[in-house]
Amino acid sequence: MNKFSLKCFGVGDGWPCADRTHAAFLYRFGKVTFLIDCGEPISCSYKSTGPDYDTIDRIFISHLHSDHIAGFFMLMQGFWLEQRQKDLPIHLPADGIKPLRQMLDAAYLFDELLAFRLLFEPLHAGQPVVTHNVRVTPFHSSHLDSLRASFQKKYPQDFVAYCFLLESDRLRIGHSADIGAPEDLSPLLEKPLDLLVCELAHFKPQDLFRYLKGRDIRRIVFTHVGRRYWDDLEETRLLAAQMLPDIPFSFAHDGEEITL
Repeated sequence: MNKFSLKCFGVGDGWPCADRTHAAFLYRFGKVTFLIDCGEPISCSYKSTGPDYDTIDRIFISHLHSDHIAGFFMLMQGFWLEQRQKDLPIHLPADGIKPLRQMLDAAYLFDELLAFRLLFEPLHAGQPVVTHNVRVTPFHSSHLDSLRASFQKKYPQDFVAYCFLLESDRLRIGHSADIGAPEDLSPLLEKPLDLLVCELAHFKPQDLFRYLKGRDIRRIVFTHVGRRYWDDLEETRLLAAQMLPDIPFSFAHDGEEITL
């Protein structure tokens, strides 16, 4: 029950990627399993690794950018065809619930066809979702703030994005999803972290490394690395080593499994 693992199905940034797929992360805390984000091609990636289709207890969608939700519908079709049985809560920004339901109907994935119930539940900042001994707490990030300022009058949506704190009896894991600035990580860093899974696309690496320097973090895994930093990964790695000399870190690749 104490075994932890993280399967990085997709670690690409939001650009079209020939060498990486898009955001999807499978967290296992013993027998409790969560999927954070459904970037494409999560259905193919999940099938190729062989877990049972009833394995996932909940899905969390951090925000509604396509590189985080585009694989959702094919994943649901896979759950239907593979005859998933267990109810599946989907936690996401409230703005996404109605259009996702409409798109499932448009794709003929009707509730009556499914052997399980899809339960859509809106995320609320600071309100944990508890499964057995594991808590997942969402916190607002500023990732969509500039879009809100530019477009909310024409498109009256919430423009909400979340990062997550995952806690079990013995572990504290921070998952950034997409953030607007390193400071968005502050609620995740109020206490020591065993692992920080952090994006590196929407700000300069040195700004993030400077913010994380000296923090009580046992390990950092960088994901969603922006193209220009990924193309020169060795330079990015050297900069991280210089600025984070006391924190072990790595840059995740698609399909990588991380244990603690």
